[in-house]
Parts: sequence; C-alpha cells; structure tokens
Amino acid sequence: MVHLARRHGHSPARLSAPQPRPPTDLPLPLLPPPSLASLLLAAVASSPSLPHLRHLHGLLVRLHPYLPPPSTPFLLSRLLRRLAALPLPPTPTQLRYAVAVFSSLSPPDPFLAAALLRFVHLTQPPLETFRVFSRLRRAHGRDLPFLPFAFSPLAKSAAAARSLPAAAGAHAVSLLLGGFDKHRFVGNSLIGAYVACGDVGAARKVFDEMMVKDVISWTSIVAAYSRIRDMGSAEEVFALCPVKDMVAWTAMVTGYAQNAMPVKALEAFEQMAVAGMPIDEVSLTGAISACAQLGAVRRAAWVQEIAERNGLGRNVVVGSGLVDMYAKCGLIDEARRVFEGMQEKNVYTYSSMIVGLASHGRANDAIALFKDMVRRADVEPNHVTFIGVLTACSHAGMVKEGRYYFAQMKDMYGILPSADHYACMVDLLGRAGLVIEALDLVKSMTVEPHGGVWGALLGACRIHGNTEVAKVAAEHLFKLEPEGIGNYVLLSNTLASAGEWDEVSKVRKLMRIRGLKKDPAVSWFEGRDGFVHQFFAGDNTHPWMLEIKKRLLELRAELKLAGYVPILSSVVYNVSEEEKERLLMGHSEKLALSFGLLTLESRSSIRIVKNLRICEDCHLFIRLVSKVEPIEIIVRDNMRFHHFRDGECSCGGFW
Repeated sequence: MVHLARRHGHSPARLSAPQPRPPTDLPLPLLPPPSLASLLLAAVASSPSLPHLRHLHGLLVRLHPYLPPPSTPFLLSRLLRRLAALPLPPTPTQLRYAVAVFSSLSPPDPFLAAALLRFVHLTQPPLETFRVFSRLRRAHGRDLPFLPFAFSPLAKSAAAARSLPAAAGAHAVSLLLGGFDKHRFVGNSLIGAYVACGDVGAARKVFDEMMVKDVISWTSIVAAYSRIRDMGSAEEVFALCPVKDMVAWTAMVTGYAQNAMPVKALEAFEQMAVAGMPIDEVSLTGAISACAQLGAVRRAAWVQEIAERNGLGRNVVVGSGLVDMYAKCGLIDEARRVFEGMQEKNVYTYSSMIVGLASHGRANDAIALFKDMVRRADVEPNHVTFIGVLTACSHAGMVKEGRYYFAQMKDMYGILPSADHYACMVDLLGRAGLVIEALDLVKSMTVEPHGGVWGALLGACRIHGNTEVAKVAAEHLFKLEPEGIGNYVLLSNTLASAGEWDEVSKVRKLMRIRGLKKDPAVSWFEGRDGFVHQFFAGDNTHPWMLEIKKRLLELRAELKLAGYVPILSSVVYNVSEEEKERLLMGHSEKLALSFGLLTLESRSSIRIVKNLRICEDCHLFIRLVSKVEPIEIIVRDNMRFHHFRDGECSCGGFW
C-alpha cells in the first residue's frame, strides 16, 4: 500500500483503529471468512520477493478494519521477519520501508516496535539498532511503551559490534524503561553482550540479579568463565545449575579441553554419557581434543566407539578430529586407517593427516599426500595445509624442499605467507643451523612477526648455542609476550649452556620481578586400565615411586655399560656434576618410562606425553633403552613425536 500511495504522489497510508460500521442503509461489504488471518500469515511466510511483500502490505492496510484487533500488528511483524529473511543487501531504502511498515499503524504498537528493532539488528550494521531505537523514543515518547523483547536486539547489536559502551547502554535503557534487565529473555541477551565484549564480571552481575534463570543463563556464564580460563568459577556455577542439559555439559567438556585440562574434560564427557545426555558433534570434538592432548590410546578408541554409536563416525568434522586425535596419540597408522576409510574428505581432513604425518617425522609421506590431494582429490590447499607441509620439511631437515613449497604457496595458490608460515621457515632454517639466514628472513617479513616467529628463532639458538641472536629474539619476545614464562626459561637455558651465568642471573631476576614461575615439567603415561598417570620432574608422590627409582638405577647401570654418558649440559643450574646427574634421573619422562617398563605386560610399545621439549639427555637415554629392551617407545613432546626403536629415533636428530 505504501508504494502504491507514493506512486500517485500521496504519503504512505496509516492504519488506525477500526472505524464504525457504515450506516445500515448502505450495502454491507462481504465479511471475510474466519480463516483470513491465517491465510494472510501463510502468504507472508512464503512471500518470495520484496514487491510481493509490498503487495501484501497494501492488502493488510485494506483489510485492517475486518481483522480481529491483535491480528494486524502480528501480521506486520511477520512481514518484517520475512523481509529480513530475503537475500537483500542492507540499504537505506530497505530500512526506510521497514520504518514505514511500523509507522503505518496508529497508535504505535509495542509489539511491532520490537519486531522493527529485530529487523534492524538482523539486516543493518550493528549500531544502527541504537539509532532507530533513539528515533522511536524521540518520535513517540511515552506513547510507545516498550516490551521486554525490544531490548534484546539492542544487546545483540552491542555483542555484534563488540562495543562495551553499547552493551552498557542497552543495559541502562532496559533498566530505566521498566526494569527489564531482570527479565529472563533480556538478561540472557545482556549476558551474551557483556561476554562478547570481554566483561565477564558485568555478565555475572546481570546473572546474579535475574529473577528467573533458565539453562541458557547458566550455560552462558559457564562458557564465559571457560573462555577466560577460570574453570574454578565455571565449576562452581555448573555445580549450582538446577538443570544440566546437553549444552551445559558440552560447555564444561569443551571448557576443560580448551584450557589444557584434558583429564577433567574426559571425566566430564564420561559423566555426560552416564547421565544419558545426547552426544553431538561439539561435545564429541571436545572429548577428541582431550584425548589428543593426553595421548590416551584407550580413551581414544572409546571416544571413537561413542562417535560411531551416535551416528557421527562418518561426519567429516568428527572424522577429521579423529585423524588428528590418533596422530597425536602416537597411532599414526590408525590415523591413516581412519583417513582412508572416510567417504567424504575436505581440506581440513587432508590437513590433519598431513600435519600428523609431519609430526611423526614422515616427511616424504606428508608431501606425497599433499601432491595426491591437489592432483587427484581436487581439494584446494589452505594455509593450514602448507603449515603441515613446511613442518614436515622442518622436522626432516629438508631445506631445499621447504624453500620450494614456501614459494609455491604464493605463486601457485595465491596464499600470502602469514606469520605462522614464516615461523615454520624460521624453524626449518634454524634447525638446519642456518640461524643468521633465519634472522635475515625475519627482518624481511612482509607481515609483523609474532611470538611464534621469534620463539622459533630463539629455539634454534638454544640448539646451536648462538647467544647473540638469542638475546635479540628474546628482547622481542619479552615485549610481545611479557608473561610468557617459556621464553625466559629458553633464554636462560641458552645462556646457561654457554656458561654465561651472570646473564642467567639477570634473566632469573627479571622473572622474579615480574612474578613469573617456571611451568613444571610433567609427563603422562596411560596404564593398562586406561588410567592416566602423571609424573612431575623430581616427583616423589606416586605410590610406585620406590620401585620406579630402583628400576631407573638398574637401567642407568645397564646403559652405562653400553656406553651411556649423561649429557650434563641438559641441567641448566650451576651445581656439581654429581648433582646434575641426580637431577637428570628425576626428569619426568624417565619416571614415566620406568613405570611403563614395570607395569606393562605387553612390551610392544610404551607411549609417553610430555608438556615441554624432551631434553638431550632423556632423548639419548630413551634411545639406548630401546636398544636393550625389545620395545618401541613413543614420546610426544611439545614439538613432535619421537619413535624410538632398536636404538634409533624417527626424528633423525631434528627436534
């Protein structure tokens, strides 16, 4: 009707309250059938285009006097909803028409005002919702009382804009115009806005003041605490949650997994399954991530069984996660079996397999799979794929090949190198002893180097004892990551290996000033029953510790007869050689290895996961153990996998 009126030079029609019936001496119009409102609703819901909606709008204006009083605002709100769903780019004309739809009803309707604000939130730039809200307030004042649902689009717009002032503004107007901030629907939207803007404290305050909370309220706060790595508060809220549904359980599983608490993630996932909760793709992905972090083989098989039982075994996202999980559990052949069995593969599936092969030192297999992907599978590689390929080259010392694929990435596939790709190249050059060339590459970067780039350079300096370049890399790292304890430790260890103890003291003093504490070295070992045992460096808490240390002493004596000489430079403390040797025997991976030798009935393989890089002495020690014991020992540190067998390691000296 609006566009028809404009066509004839008139202003848009306005709908007012139904007029009195015409005098009885005039012919009465035929009354519409009772189902007219439902017919109009169906027509609006299926409308295919804007012209069609305009036609229906005009029809509603004409039929307004004959519809029951609540029908017209409801139908107009549905018209706005359908307009928002049309694949139209956001334009001022589109917004003007939506405002005209609202203005065509007089007096202004609160229900339709909420629909208009929702339309603006869905179709216009985020903060436009606030401008339209202000226009409605100025134009109608007290004549337009807002419903609670009108404030939710404001909060969601603030969240979309990541604007904390806008979130506070939405909170303020919801409070001032009726105390709607305590309404469940509005409160949940405000919680989401504050969380999106990074103010979890404000979100918690809204949550605490809500009169009625639903599972969305509880779950939002749990997820918010997980996001800021405060799992203690997340646990407290979750424990108080009166109804724990699938979403709430999933928030805990994924929260634990994302915050490097894999044991608790798997415990929560198991409790979720026992409680009879449906298992979906998200919760399963969290459990898969936890297994990958732990390297827990038996748990990995259990998670895959649950995936297949719930019909998710063929899901491409879950399948890609399973490939990554088995690779990180040390079962690269099982990862390949899952990969080959997947009917649908995408770039993420291929990338997971390529990265897995690279981390296990199978550089040639990784590159062959990459070639197969682009040649036969017709899958375009992405930036993650090339990270896998470059990592494969780095872990095998393939400098020439790495340079080739680094150039091919841009020249053939149009992928501009990111800081992550440069980090791979710096790592490749640095591991190969080309530290100065690696530094020159950093200086020539087309993007700003991040901590990963300088960290790769510092790691190379640790391997090759280049203290001067190490100081340059560390200076940048201390600015980029002032709380990154690992950077201080790496520099300190590099300086200690070079005997620069005065410089070591300066670094350790800086750590004390900044209140930084070294992350404890920890190794995990999965027992026969699936229980994951945890060992810290110098640990004396494990119930088997007496037997573990006795077995270690026996191993050391046996290995010394085979030529083992402890690498004392792996201890970065200025203490006696005897004390250094004692400290080396307390390293967490040695404790886990000894426990594995004591408890595993089948000596086919021992799998150990460590949170830090394996030291040179432990690498030598475990390599020699694999020579005197008929077993394969698989160690995953924070850099890669090491497969020890018959006195050799799959890394070939590059780690």
